[in-house]
Amino acid sequence: MIIPELLKTSVERAEKLIALLQGYGTNFARTHFNVDPTSGTKSLEHLLQALEHLKYSFAAELVAFPQHGLFYTESAKLMEEVAKWGQVDFIGGLDPFSIDGSIEKPMDLTVQLALDNNKGIDIHLHEGGESGVKTIHYLIDKALENPVLQGRTFISHAFALGYMPKKDLAHTAERLAEAKVGICSSVPFRNMLMPFRELKKAGVEVFAGNDNVQDHWGTFGSGNMLQKANLAAELYGYETEFELSRCLRYATNGKIPLDDQGNSVWPKVGDDASLLFVDASCSAEAVSRISTVYGLIHQGNVVKWNNSSQA
Repeated sequence: MIIPELLKTSVERAEKLIALLQGYGTNFARTHFNVDPTSGTKSLEHLLQALEHLKYSFAAELVAFPQHGLFYTESAKLMEEVAKWGQVDFIGGLDPFSIDGSIEKPMDLTVQLALDNNKGIDIHLHEGGESGVKTIHYLIDKALENPVLQGRTFISHAFALGYMPKKDLAHTAERLAEAKVGICSSVPFRNMLMPFRELKKAGVEVFAGNDNVQDHWGTFGSGNMLQKANLAAELYGYETEFELSRCLRYATNGKIPLDDQGNSVWPKVGDDASLLFVDASCSAEAVSRISTVYGLIHQGNVVKWNNSSQA
């Protein structure tokens, strides 16, 4: 079986992946660990080991992810168990209709686990048709019904948004903003484009990230978040210095040095002492040229300087 063999080296592989990300200036990630009958809680335990080894140079939010469905592989009880772990930040989910044959049953359990254990929600939704649209609105409804979930609920991928007619997209984006449900995207560009412009205009929080770094589903990943910001700029036609500088937020979890009026908003006294140094004169240049990262500081600790790692 594949999973037991992968578990044997999962701590080492997690640490190497973190080192790769750090080399490109990343000191924080939202990461998923598998929950399934074969691995049980081992994926979580191994991930925690890796993060403990690197606690002075890297931080993470953890998502409990039923990779093979909640009910299809009888993972519901395991999800109930890991939801109680204090280190877990989000309850995850995957294509409820395609995997579990229902939108309501897996989503209701996911929402209840989040409410019962004071967690956020992060659903991976690849479904692009009617089921994808219904799942998005079902999750919006749940966030509106439970204000504690607002600002803590995210839909990863959300490909259905890319296929919506403009009128439906405008309505959905308005509801996402109202419910404070964020969108996490790997910035895909195959047979459709995610509507970043429309979502941002409506006030929806949009984040970019890597769906893994490089695998069978995405063969062009590098782990470099500046590359993601650059890709977004090219895809959506952000060409001016101002627009390019705004694209930096896709790589930095929303943080940028100057607001839209040119006021300095980061860093300020009291901010977390985490920053990176790049070979660029400004944010726009860093995005446009995917500038080389030569320094990374995590919470006051020097992680990387030039080509040396001190993690």
